Amino acid sequence: MNIEAFVNVAKPLGLLGIKINQGDNVIAEWHLEQECRRNIYSATKSFTSCAVGFAVQEGLLSLNEKLTDAFSEDMPEYISDNLRKATVRDLLTMCLGQENGNLMGAQRPLYKEDDWVKMSFKIPFVYEPGTHFVYNNVGPYLAGILVQRRAGCDLVSYLTPRFFSHLGIKSPTWETDPLRNSFGAGGLFLTLSELHKFGMFYLNQGTWNGKQLLDSEWIKESTRQQVDAPYGYLFWRGNYNSYRADGKYCQISMILPEKQVVITTMAECRQADLFMQALYECICKEL
Repeated sequence: MNIEAFVNVAKPLGLLGIKINQGDNVIAEWHLEQECRRNIYSATKSFTSCAVGFAVQEGLLSLNEKLTDAFSEDMPEYISDNLRKATVRDLLTMCLGQENGNLMGAQRPLYKEDDWVKMSFKIPFVYEPGTHFVYNNVGPYLAGILVQRRAGCDLVSYLTPRFFSHLGIKSPTWETDPLRNSFGAGGLFLTLSELHKFGMFYLNQGTWNGKQLLDSEWIKESTRQQVDAPYGYLFWRGNYNSYRADGKYCQISMILPEKQVVITTMAECRQADLFMQALYECICKEL
């Protein structure tokens, strides 16, 4: 596949690299520089979704659990009706019920509190869970915390024998909160090829080297649209029936199941709308 048109548009926007597979075959690849591990920002959320899938598969948690039960020791003195209704599933859909985004990148260094779990539950649940889409790091952070508590280890340690080691991803760095818990909403560092393997794992419905690691039904459920917004369980939905892990500055791994394609990019792009438009028009449309 000729990706020159895309590179011509995206390189001035900050493209660092792109890799495209159709099935098992790499059909296009371009790099501005040698690969190194970079912060994939909110594409990390999709790895937390993956970790939740493994935890559900192993019976460590249920999406139907009430947060008041799952985090009973962390509840504020006053528990609102909306908080009482919230479930683990609501942590994954950006419809948790809080009015604004919290635990965002510019906020995290400024918090005086060390216990971000208790702090998160003190934020008012203004809306009934499931009714308002508000992009918010609290949900994926708490989802990651719950997996860690039930598994008894951080997310890297949890995912390594189940996932990372199978894909040949060795000891990735993952941002932590002040209490050294993995931060499930961001801060995972990977190379472009490592992020691309994640997309391939999802294209192959949870199978790697012929072995079913993660239930294909979880893959389907977590990547379909779940709410009144183009969002699954910590995956964005997009054109051409695609879904993607998507991080700030265009760290993307996009899966197009009907075309059997994975497109992965790393970039330093501050114009994501133009970048995505080029991706759709110059690549997806031509496949």
